[in-house]
Amino acid sequence: MKNLPLNPELFVRNRKRFIDKMSPNSIAVIIGNDEVPSNGDAIYRFKQNSDLYWLSGVTQEDSLVVLFPDNPDPRYREVLVLVRPNELKEKWDGKRLRAAEATALSGIKTIVWLDSFDALLQTWIHLADTIYLDTNENDRKGSLVQTRDYRFVAEMKTRYPLHRYERAARLFRELREIKTPLEVEVLQQAIDITDKTFRHLLKTIRPGIMEYEIEAEIISSFLRQRATGEAYGSIVASGDNARILHYVSNNQECKDGELILMDFGAEYGGYCADLTRTVPVNGKFTARQKTVYNACLHLHNYAKSLLKPGITILDYTDKVGEEATKQFIKIGLLSKADVKNEDADNRAYRKYLYHGISHHLGIDVHDLGTRTSPIKAGMVFTVEPGIYIEEEQMGIRIENNLWITKSGNKDLMKNIPITVEDIEALMKRK
Repeated sequence: MKNLPLNPELFVRNRKRFIDKMSPNSIAVIIGNDEVPSNGDAIYRFKQNSDLYWLSGVTQEDSLVVLFPDNPDPRYREVLVLVRPNELKEKWDGKRLRAAEATALSGIKTIVWLDSFDALLQTWIHLADTIYLDTNENDRKGSLVQTRDYRFVAEMKTRYPLHRYERAARLFRELREIKTPLEVEVLQQAIDITDKTFRHLLKTIRPGIMEYEIEAEIISSFLRQRATGEAYGSIVASGDNARILHYVSNNQECKDGELILMDFGAEYGGYCADLTRTVPVNGKFTARQKTVYNACLHLHNYAKSLLKPGITILDYTDKVGEEATKQFIKIGLLSKADVKNEDADNRAYRKYLYHGISHHLGIDVHDLGTRTSPIKAGMVFTVEPGIYIEEEQMGIRIENNLWITKSGNKDLMKNIPITVEDIEALMKRK
């Protein structure tokens, strides 16, 4: 990775939290992601399994983590499995981790090479009663491709059919939704990189610039600051493109008088920032743009005031919807009659705000976490209301990242310019 080394204590604590949830005399075997072919002999850039990364900080392919806290041999209670370094392969694909490097990175003292792992695993499995295996249980999962974790589950159940199996993903969901202070420190670094990039963009944007030129500035700024790269494909949507929530074409000219919605974030040390700002291409909001922007900012601040322990995302979304209805009447998007006659299952405000307000954030941009249980201290959420007006070819979204505290929340993006006045001042050309 391009980032500076992280504190291995982050991963040590994560493993302890996981082990504390395991049943007696159980073993967890967490396997890394596939290398995925694209075309010809090429593969897509490797992306590690988020759960394995959360346990170890290892981004190398062909890796596994084994946790067996009741193993009679204390050497094998925490094991990191890596591909054995091969001089010829390294000439083609680059250096692989040595044992000492892997220990320094992860805090795991016992390193086992993959080519000797199978025999050891069989011995450990025979000592255990329960086996924890991992699959992707993210609610937003959409792929039907059978990935390595599912193949590994099938293989293990064939080889060891009489053991009791448990879902590691259930534990990861519970644990990963609560971020430790060490995790938030890394997340804050991703956010600070994103902050500096946004300020740079405010000096760069002008009528006639292409959306892809702004995208190039984002990527360049991230890499200069040691980010791994983009946390997700940057959305650079000028004019009416801003009403397309996942617009990634980024191929249009940014025109005088338009707004440009930019949804982007850096990945640093495996953790993702997620920022959205909407700014005027020429540096000055029109009166109508300012009215709609301030209505969106009001919703943003109102949502922040609600996001605290005890509320559920469902109740929180309903309350923001009530406030959105009031704001949309105020700025002329809805009438009282529209609201009176609305469909309870498709409320009137949904014409102009047709997405959720918040999602969990962490190693994954749409990170693991509950949508129905009460929010807890330690969770990290985005707050991202938007207003999308087809008749005016306008889309505005404002997004910050918040860490939930015992008494409320901490805005991790509080230093990033957000008001009309701050944005116009920074875009003003001398």
